[in-house]
Amino acid sequence: LGSRVGSLTAEAAAWTGLPEGIAVAVGNVDAHVTAPAAQAVEPGQMVAIMGTSTCHVMNGAELREVPGMCGVVEGGIVAGRWGYEAGQSGVGDIFGWFVDHAVPASYAEAAAAAGESVHEHLTRLAAEQEIGEHGLVVLDWHSGNRSVLVDHELSGLVVGLTLATRAEDVYRALLEATAFGTRVIVETFRDSGVPVEEFVVAGGLQKNALLMQIYSDVTRLPLSVIDSEQGPALGSAIHAAVAAGAYADVPTAAKAMGKVRKAVYVPDETRAQAYDRLFAEYRELHDHFGRSVPAMRRLKAIRRDAVASKEQGR
Repeated sequence: LGSRVGSLTAEAAAWTGLPEGIAVAVGNVDAHVTAPAAQAVEPGQMVAIMGTSTCHVMNGAELREVPGMCGVVEGGIVAGRWGYEAGQSGVGDIFGWFVDHAVPASYAEAAAAAGESVHEHLTRLAAEQEIGEHGLVVLDWHSGNRSVLVDHELSGLVVGLTLATRAEDVYRALLEATAFGTRVIVETFRDSGVPVEEFVVAGGLQKNALLMQIYSDVTRLPLSVIDSEQGPALGSAIHAAVAAGAYADVPTAAKAMGKVRKAVYVPDETRAQAYDRLFAEYRELHDHFGRSVPAMRRLKAIRRDAVASKEQGR
């Protein structure tokens, strides 16, 4: 990665408006190029590209077998390191689903009156709560589980609903659930001999300060933030600069061109301990429905049968 594979042809130059003959770098993956863009190329730095879903990538000094990882490749992120990947198949998509399908119209009206989006409105209301005040715990499997269970037949779950539950309660519980899912990934990497010492966030969800603080508190990790709105584009430019000979290697280019704000969010031990109690409930449900009881898989089968029957009736 970062090496030159050839030169831009005349035909491609005509397509792009770029000069014929300039260097063309080895192709790469959007998430993987984001790690150098965030100056996160050393072992112990986990990069989370957080948007509709989350992709977790990091370098390790040694090859380890991490349960539920999406893959590990020598030189997969930078040369001389083992590049690991994990992920969550639904994050921002879950928040979007809730806003689009489960929030009363009165909240949209209140948000509009305050000059906020519904997401901003719910976040502000949720931020006023004490940890655990909503009495809920959620399994963030609305799009299945990518890591560490690797099972698309799993589905979302909300425990603790009462007639007193409000939209902001569920919204905050959804935010927390995705953080708990990340903590499972982090702990699985650590338990497998791949230490995680810093959490670096890229992607659109970094704009939600409450969500970022929750992640820091839940994982007990300092949370750094990429200082670019176009992380993959910056990462591509870093690799292109190496291919063009401007820098000797990707880490050197990352140090010069990458942009990151270090430890923007730091964990608070009091809040972390409060989240430990909720995480214990999350982990119990995680293992119960994800490993022991196939109820979610059976429900998916029942749904497929019903849909098929309906289509046949047409």
